[in-house]
Amino acid sequence: MFSFGAYAQENTISEIEITGLKHTKVSFIQKLLTIQVGDDLDTLLIQKDIQRLNRLIAIANTNYLLMKKDDNTYKLTYKLEENLTIIPQANVWTVNEQFSYSVGLYEYNLLGRNIKVGGFYQDNGFDSYGASFSAPFLFSKSFGLGVSYQNWTSEEPLYFDDLVANYKYNNEFYEFTLMCQITNKNSLSLTVNLFTENYNFLSGDDSIVNQVPLSLEQDKSMLKLGYVYDNLKYNYYLLSGFKSILNLQSVATEGNYEDLFLFGLNDFLFFKRVGLKGNLATRVRLGIASNKESPFAPFALDNNLNIRGVGNTIDRGSASVVWNLEYRQTVIEKNWFVLQTNVFMDAGSWRNPGGSLNDIADADNFRVYAGGGLRFMHKRIYNAIFRIDYGYGITDKNAGGMVIGIGQYF
Repeated sequence: MFSFGAYAQENTISEIEITGLKHTKVSFIQKLLTIQVGDDLDTLLIQKDIQRLNRLIAIANTNYLLMKKDDNTYKLTYKLEENLTIIPQANVWTVNEQFSYSVGLYEYNLLGRNIKVGGFYQDNGFDSYGASFSAPFLFSKSFGLGVSYQNWTSEEPLYFDDLVANYKYNNEFYEFTLMCQITNKNSLSLTVNLFTENYNFLSGDDSIVNQVPLSLEQDKSMLKLGYVYDNLKYNYYLLSGFKSILNLQSVATEGNYEDLFLFGLNDFLFFKRVGLKGNLATRVRLGIASNKESPFAPFALDNNLNIRGVGNTIDRGSASVVWNLEYRQTVIEKNWFVLQTNVFMDAGSWRNPGGSLNDIADADNFRVYAGGGLRFMHKRIYNAIFRIDYGYGITDKNAGGMVIGIGQYF
């Protein structure tokens, strides 16, 4: 329990108290508050502070209490509930009879200042690993820094007209990010990423060997601009409001700077509370990139990214439109534990590499899947949501599959 006091006029805040903290530094929370001792009482500003605090990974929920004092000033008390933020990660899956797993450990509130640090290791027949550091408020309440390294290897199918070839894909990168919180709802980030991509042919039809490259290595640099508008209101796991996430990228290949690759992606998310236990959630994802006739098109049609049940990276495109609609209903809530059920519909379409935007309206490129699932949650551990979904093909009859992951799908 911490408080800050001062002499003040009537109807002003003469004392601010912060309660409920065990791991997070009170000085860090105080730095983020808009309203300060000596300010006029303004409940709208208090609500904005609560909104900002609830977006912190370290905070599960925030409430406040106003108490009028004898001199007609007010004592403001923020009551915070913290998340557990040291989170192990573990996933197990099989693809083509290959047993795969990944493990990791992340601390999201290092030094009690909302600093994320951690790393992972993955074995999917190949070794992958990485580490990252992110401190959004390292320099002030508005400016921060992120640094990460990753060496990722996987088997990737690439599509050459009607031919499919499987490649061992490796991406090793170093990334540096500057972060700026412009206002309570608006933030910017600028990222420089230096990476090397390697493709090595693994398998394919006998007829394909002489028609596709057997290996490829390229050194590249990426400049990325991110903009987030966040007007979400949080009540533990229940959300309401609107959020937009914009990602713009330019990628240059060493020795071929005239061949600049451009990429843009925007997620529009809307959430609405339905009664006390229901949550309607929807995401519209719009993406467009340089339109090259290439098997390396950036937008993948994939179970874990956009269409639940469709399969693992079954197609690629140079533009995409995706709509995810989901209704979540809480059926059990006992202290820290929550069980949700959900029903969903995922729909999307793609522009073929080198094609036209009319491809998006082509029925052959359109996919609609529907299904349902379960969510097992811990209310006070950050992102402790285990999800199981099964999607069934509406446009792809008799197609479907199960998707398992950590966190909400969106």
